[in-house]
Amino acid sequence: MTTLIWILGSTFAMSLIAWVGLITLFFNEKLLRKIILPLVALSAGALLGGAFLHMIPESITKMDNLLNVFLWLLFGFSLFFLLENFIHWHHCHETPSKHKKPVTYLILIADGIHNFIGGLAIAGAFIVDIKVGLVTWLACAAHEIPQELGDFGILIHGGWHKKKALLFNFLSALTIVLGGLIAFFISTKIDATFLLPFAAGNFIYIASSDLIPEIKHDTNIKNNLILFATFIIGILLILAVRFIEI
Repeated sequence: MTTLIWILGSTFAMSLIAWVGLITLFFNEKLLRKIILPLVALSAGALLGGAFLHMIPESITKMDNLLNVFLWLLFGFSLFFLLENFIHWHHCHETPSKHKKPVTYLILIADGIHNFIGGLAIAGAFIVDIKVGLVTWLACAAHEIPQELGDFGILIHGGWHKKKALLFNFLSALTIVLGGLIAFFISTKIDATFLLPFAAGNFIYIASSDLIPEIKHDTNIKNNLILFATFIIGILLILAVRFIEI
């Protein structure tokens, strides 16, 4: 299977996760919160595991200049910081609530940008190594599920009809395929290994700045232990992939 087919297949499969938002229609707010927060913890662990256990080590192996590895990592981290502060992109893992409709358009635009960068990250990983690409995809998928659940809920409660919300959320997610194609095209012209530490920086920022703060404020010890356990499971899941031969 060629690298391009891996990239097209994986990015399109990722965009299909946008349809998971449909299940928010069948859950009440209390149940949805119980589901979303452990998923957020799982995705935080998966993203950090992907960055530290696969992407950074592979970047060090593939890139001659160690300084360049960490410069690209910091650039990936800083770019997401820029997006969050100046483009007002954010991930939504809250349960659905009332939002004015203009905010829903902003969410679609911002998620389109985020998904495009995600496509660059996934494709960059597959270009370097198929196993690293699969790990990157798995970490991204774990992160996308709670995000899409929250985003779809906001669109519905912002006045969108459910069919239109599903369609536009999916169209926003398709930018991940565009990002993957552009990354592949870049790789045919220059060495695209730099996309790997760049993506690791994205993952570290999302996990540390966006996800972990959402799951550490619960005052219930039992809930905190459950969230920490799912966080560790996310890391172990990614670690286990290291022992799988592709």
